[in-house]
Amino acid sequence: MKKLISAGLATVMLMFALAGCSSGGGGSKVITTDGSTSMETVIGSLGEAFEEANSGYSVSYNPTGSGSGITAVSEGRCDIGLSSRLLKAEEEEQGLVGTTVAYDGIAMIVNPENPVTDLDLETIAKIYTGEITNWSEVGGNDGEIVLIGREAGSGTRDGFESITGTEDVCQYRQMLTSTGDVITTVSQNPNAIGYASLASVSDKIKVLTVGGVMPSEETIADGSYVVQRPFIMVTKEDTKLSDAAQKFFDYVISGDAADIITAAGVVPAN
Repeated sequence: MKKLISAGLATVMLMFALAGCSSGGGGSKVITTDGSTSMETVIGSLGEAFEEANSGYSVSYNPTGSGSGITAVSEGRCDIGLSSRLLKAEEEEQGLVGTTVAYDGIAMIVNPENPVTDLDLETIAKIYTGEITNWSEVGGNDGEIVLIGREAGSGTRDGFESITGTEDVCQYRQMLTSTGDVITTVSQNPNAIGYASLASVSDKIKVLTVGGVMPSEETIADGSYVVQRPFIMVTKEDTKLSDAAQKFFDYVISGDAADIITAAGVVPAN
């Protein structure tokens, strides 16, 4: 009988332990984020600074893309979704709330061997819709322009197409699933053009000016660089964040995080 009672008690204790793990519990110090690949640098920097200032806390990041991150928080699979585009009306109607963390420039990038240095917004639109197909038409070498973009659901793609007025009409050669993939692909093809988060660009590619304006913290802040979009945290209006997630959320939108956000290459919203 004692053995049966002991076994039963052990089973009950195990069930409680598993329940606590699966629910994430109010006492958990793990904060889960999911979404925009363009936000990797800024969320990584914010998470690291938060962990250093708050012993025992851990911030995880799952780079799935803005659309997937929005879905993940909607379905309760993460604490905070990350999006590099504003929420759509139908998403807000589902009870989702977007809080702007920063503003990021979408850099137009080409291979370093490409002699073109500047394109205006109208020309960029004509290139991506297939009206202009050869680099020689815009002052470059004779070569077919290879259009590189992001997959459907990407916040970067949504921002780029909205700003250029090219929604659903871009003639992409390749649609890639991350900012890093776009940068790598453009760096390997002298005739390629792409777009990527300014916070993620490297010396592997060349950043173009748009209408004579180079993307930078200053030109994004004053609005003179027109190809820009917000970085937002997505939460559910009717779902209370865990204590740990709320603590991280409050830190990110506080003035204490501004220097971290700036150092990550984007412009703080607060």
